[in-house]
Amino acid sequence: MTIEKEPALDDVLLKPLVEDALAEDLGRRGDVTSQATIPADMQAQLQIKARQSGVICGMDLARLSFALVDANIEFVAQVQDGETVAAGAVLAIVRGNARHLLTAERTALNFMTHLSGIATATRQIVDSVAQYPAQITCTRKTIPGLRIVQKYAVRCGGGRNHRLGLDDAILIKDNHIAIAGDIKTAIEQAQHFARHLIPIEVEVDTLEQLEQALEAGVSLVLLDNMSPEVLSQAVAMCKGRAKTEASGGITPETVQAAASTGVDFIAMGYLTHSTTALDIGLDFSA
Repeated sequence: MTIEKEPALDDVLLKPLVEDALAEDLGRRGDVTSQATIPADMQAQLQIKARQSGVICGMDLARLSFALVDANIEFVAQVQDGETVAAGAVLAIVRGNARHLLTAERTALNFMTHLSGIATATRQIVDSVAQYPAQITCTRKTIPGLRIVQKYAVRCGGGRNHRLGLDDAILIKDNHIAIAGDIKTAIEQAQHFARHLIPIEVEVDTLEQLEQALEAGVSLVLLDNMSPEVLSQAVAMCKGRAKTEASGGITPETVQAAASTGVDFIAMGYLTHSTTALDIGLDFSA
């Protein structure tokens, strides 16, 4: 499966995240270990290396981590976000003041290992369901403050984003329905509010609710926590009437069963809350 290159995020969006991370790490006194052990004017060259194979993400965050500590550090990228690399691959070469290189190390690697882990897991899942029409999407189950880059990592892995935030679209869930009174009332109120500009999706967990939502004229339904058998029935009911999205605790072990039902999208909170970091290190290069 061919994955199109994801356009990079602008530095203006990334810089505040890196500044906050560096400030957290530097604390009140800065990098006392590097200050204590390395001469102030010593220069060094180090390599960022992948210790596992995977899909890389977070290169610009790493570059900014070094640049914000020391604008004179040279960061020479060897790969781009979204590229698949083998274990041992050199991802970037960094040169400059040795103290400053080590000061920025952990922040740069924290971003890269976390986001590369998301991108790698997403690519694996996308590849595992490539024979089906379903597209893999993420959710709003993200680390506070990191949503924009976590969702970017999903895109680098070949996935798609669901809502970035509450203002993107109307998603009527079970509590909205319960408080509104019933599904028909909730949908009608949403349609009146949205007009033609805001998309509306309705979450259902039974076929009865699904029929009510379809009769109300929704064009996208979130089929929540349905077994593959019920999901297949739901997809059949929606054919020609609405797009379908499966959700509810879907994992790498269960995603193929969901995809085989013919759903259009599969929402996976797993991508941003349960993936494993990719092992990436910074090694001294003499």
